[in-house]
Amino acid sequence: MGARKRNTANRLKEERKNISLAKLNDCPTSPRKMRLVADMVRGVDVFKALSMLQHNPKEASGRLEKLIKSAITNWEAKNEGKRIEDAKLVVKEVYVDSATMLKRIQPAPQGRAHRVRKRSNHVTVVIDSI
Repeated sequence: MGARKRNTANRLKEERKNISLAKLNDCPTSPRKMRLVADMVRGVDVFKALSMLQHNPKEASGRLEKLIKSAITNWEAKNEGKRIEDAKLVVKEVYVDSATMLKRIQPAPQGRAHRVRKRSNHVTVVIDSI
């Protein structure tokens, strides 16, 4: 490995020390509905994001709240001895990608059938300290 490649790898490793992430695969909510909730909490303090999600009536907010709690737990496991309150954690990134679709048939008039696509998504939450 060359010196430049090694230096870049070490720099990326140092940057990733403060970052922790959590991932939710095959969430049975459409990506469009999940993105509405994800846009609310992106770039917000972790505790403020959790309170926003608790008081949001959307079904996707409960799943995202649980995912952020998981990311916080991952951060605690990685940074033993540090307090969350002192670290000032922020929801740095939230990715919502589409996953597989369940294709179903809905009966239609005159013996026809319409296709119903039940969408699902993958969500990734990245938490970082300021």
